[in-house]
Amino acid sequence: MARTIAKDHDEKRAQILKNAASVFAAEGFDRASMSQLAQACGISKANIYHYYNSKDALLFDLLDNYLRDLRDNVCQDDSDMQPDDRLRKTVSVILKAYQGADDLHQVQLTALPTLPASEQELLRGYQRDMVRYLSDIILSIAPDVFGDDTVKLRATTMSVFGMLNWYYMWNSGAGSEAREDYATLVSNLTLSGIRGV
Repeated sequence: MARTIAKDHDEKRAQILKNAASVFAAEGFDRASMSQLAQACGISKANIYHYYNSKDALLFDLLDNYLRDLRDNVCQDDSDMQPDDRLRKTVSVILKAYQGADDLHQVQLTALPTLPASEQELLRGYQRDMVRYLSDIILSIAPDVFGDDTVKLRATTMSVFGMLNWYYMWNSGAGSEAREDYATLVSNLTLSGIRGV
């Protein structure tokens, strides 16, 4: 007889993923054990295996949930907005989404390469979707500046991401108001400079 799914299955799974991010970030994915994860979750090792049959499966689910949700949060249908407003909104959304995600960022940077190539490709696809989305916004702001110059467009797009990632690296504890202030700064810098690229 098949085992029934507990009513709080999704809640427990979310808690396991949250604790796994902390353990993987602190210990390193390779050194972290399922026993450590179980201890951090306050459950038995057998219970962890009820949700995930391996540490790799847990890692993939952790990154898949994080990057897919981030992509869906960033890449919204806002085509009715003016390009400048779309940029401002997108920069703000990214910075706010980074808030409280330090462990997830660390795991993404250090552990994603340990996954099978097919899983890495799927996860990197979410990242490419966000880059493409921001790139399309930047192109729509100044199409005459970029024309068919995809190299210049990509460099500009990645420079904006670079500013956002700098803030994440050096101001991870910043609150919502500080993030909104920096989002305005990045947007103003980009909009003021983009037409002179």
